[in-house]
Amino acid sequence: MESLFQRSAGYNLKLAFLCILSITLMTVDHRFNHLRFIRSLLRDAIYPIEYLVNVPSTVMDTIAENAKTQTMLRHQVERLQSENQTFKVQQQRMDMLIAENKRLRQLLGSAERLQHQVLIAELLSIDLDPFRQQVRVNKGTSSGVYIGQPVIDASGIMGQITEVSSLSSMALLISDPSHAIPVELVRNGLRSIAEGTGQPDQLSLLYLPQNADVRVGDRIISSGLGGIFPRGYPVAVIHDIQYPPAQPFATVYARPTALLDRSREVLLIAVQKKLSATETESPEKTRLSPKVGDVD
Repeated sequence: MESLFQRSAGYNLKLAFLCILSITLMTVDHRFNHLRFIRSLLRDAIYPIEYLVNVPSTVMDTIAENAKTQTMLRHQVERLQSENQTFKVQQQRMDMLIAENKRLRQLLGSAERLQHQVLIAELLSIDLDPFRQQVRVNKGTSSGVYIGQPVIDASGIMGQITEVSSLSSMALLISDPSHAIPVELVRNGLRSIAEGTGQPDQLSLLYLPQNADVRVGDRIISSGLGGIFPRGYPVAVIHDIQYPPAQPFATVYARPTALLDRSREVLLIAVQKKLSATETESPEKTRLSPKVGDVD
């Protein structure tokens, strides 16, 4: 059987010729660079093919890089959001500490001006019901607190202690409708009674004749009558005066100088001897700030 592929001497000669030609062309191109133009044309001709071959790989690399970038950005955003929340909480805490430090400095500055022994206390709860305005502080009989003890803040008189226990006490605010405190005007010494109205920003001055020398802006201080509050502590500032017709007394309203609805720290002033054990156990029998009859 004859073979399908037969070798011929002519093929060997052709192969040898082509090898010699290739070696010659490479040597000439390497030494003299005569085939640069042809090589450039061939490179330009096959560039589209190379580009098409590399497109899938380039697309996959781009997709992978974008996915990696998005994942990185998402993690970075989450980290920054977490840090931002942490910084916000720290800033709030810092603002609170700054405000507390400011209040304590004001209290200490007020305590330095006082001639009585004072005790710094912090508010535990506050009740600003129109019919009962009182606060609870974190000091009690174990700290020397007694019924009737005046309570002030850095701006003025807040009220007085009405109930005591071992670790806490209840203070009735001067804005309570059942509370009254003898006062006098700084400008002329005119005396009156400042009674609570159930509103933390308003007191009522009682029994001032319509011809009394009272002006808006007059400062009111404690008169010291009655033996509960010492004399000279700020109480309020007059902000409204009305003269009802056919009435013997003027209607005078004053705004408390103490921050009754905002103070967090208060001062308890020791101005008298502690009450007896019987009086301490029965606070409802303890006399509060004097009413009208005590002014005389």
